[in-house]
Amino acid sequence: MSAPRFRIAPSPTGFFHVGGARTALFNWALAKRLGGTFVLRIEDTDEARNRPEWTQGIIDALAWIGISAADPAFEGPHHQSDNAAAHVAAAERLHAEGRAYYCDLTGEEIQARSRNSGIQGYDGYSRERRLGPGPGRVLRFRTPDEGATVVYDEIRGDVTFANDSIEDFVLVRSNGTPVFVLANVVDDIEMGITHVVRGDEHLPNTPKQQLLWEALGHAPPVWAHVPVLVNEQRKKLSKRRDKVALESYRKEGYLADAMVNYLMTLGWAPKGDTEIVPWSVIEDEFRLEDVTHSPAFFDIKKLTAFNGEYIRALSTGEFVAACEPWIPDHYDREVFARLAPELQSRAQTLADGPAQIDFLFVKPRFDEASWDKAMGQPWAAKLLDGVIAGFETAPWETGALEAEWRAVSESVGAPLRQTQGPVRVAITGRISGPPLYPALVELGRDEALSRLRAARDRVAG
Repeated sequence: MSAPRFRIAPSPTGFFHVGGARTALFNWALAKRLGGTFVLRIEDTDEARNRPEWTQGIIDALAWIGISAADPAFEGPHHQSDNAAAHVAAAERLHAEGRAYYCDLTGEEIQARSRNSGIQGYDGYSRERRLGPGPGRVLRFRTPDEGATVVYDEIRGDVTFANDSIEDFVLVRSNGTPVFVLANVVDDIEMGITHVVRGDEHLPNTPKQQLLWEALGHAPPVWAHVPVLVNEQRKKLSKRRDKVALESYRKEGYLADAMVNYLMTLGWAPKGDTEIVPWSVIEDEFRLEDVTHSPAFFDIKKLTAFNGEYIRALSTGEFVAACEPWIPDHYDREVFARLAPELQSRAQTLADGPAQIDFLFVKPRFDEASWDKAMGQPWAAKLLDGVIAGFETAPWETGALEAEWRAVSESVGAPLRQTQGPVRVAITGRISGPPLYPALVELGRDEALSRLRAARDRVAG
């Protein structure tokens, strides 16, 4: 048997959808394990919506998740528009062999006939009229009248479509341009595609495509339709409603390895007790027959948890380097590196690391909810007075500063779990954050005392 050939065929009309990324990874895992080829074909025939930067965006997004043009298993990008002559030739062949015919009915005429006959959709009116090509005429494929088209799907098994429910569908528009269903099949045949693994929203088109494969003299490919991705309301992910652009997650500081691992668990799971596994395990274990056909919940909270685990698995040096794009120019890189171990343990995204210590480089604005919670305590003013006095003379190092705070806390009779709040809010502007005392050391005595005094004055006011 020849080596299998897989493909994805995105349209360059927007950012790369996480669902498309998941499907690409499924194809990539199979191509790598089976020694096959992963083909990238750009469906660029919609000239009104296509933009070159979207094509490059697809290539860049694939490279980010490890599907690289530098890998020998990768082929492309091919462009559907380059194969237009083959699409036309296939249409002409089907017409010449009696598998397709021309029809001049308008949409309004089809609707009128449907109302009068009670037949849903197009009724095959022009089948025997022997029309030739001409202005306003579409080319339709003649579907079988009886029986059924059975699509064997690697995930769903046999899926049966009654042939009398498949209307004679359009192959070529009235302006002479082939439609997607024909172009898609011709491209797959020309490129030797053996496996079509794609989202299950394409399943209703599959009987039409299978009929075309057979009419053009080829056995259809292996079909596999992977489950749709849904949001927390169990509605299909929508770019108008949900955050679906793969690029947006990259910009927010999600690691590629975490994204890859998480996407592969949407409809499939590795063996064992954990879903967090390296790509080598995924590639070795992934099988189409193990993919579920139930909708898969794209859970951003779970993705973020995966990302946090991957961040904590980095070495400190790797974490610092990975955070670099999110470190503002006015940050002191040496300070960030010294605090990195504490930041890394709490970061859920790479952007979180630098964001935790913004207060070291810019005077913070008080979060009002945090202020009210911390400074509303009856002992807050007394605590701040004691901490200010202690910090004026204490050695400026972590242990001494924490000991001073503990002593003041005991003197005001407040529980330790509450007394760090006023100090933290005075220094950082918010109630939570990284360990306070290492940050105080980096901030310096003068600036720390200035912020504590300003907070004390506000409490007094």
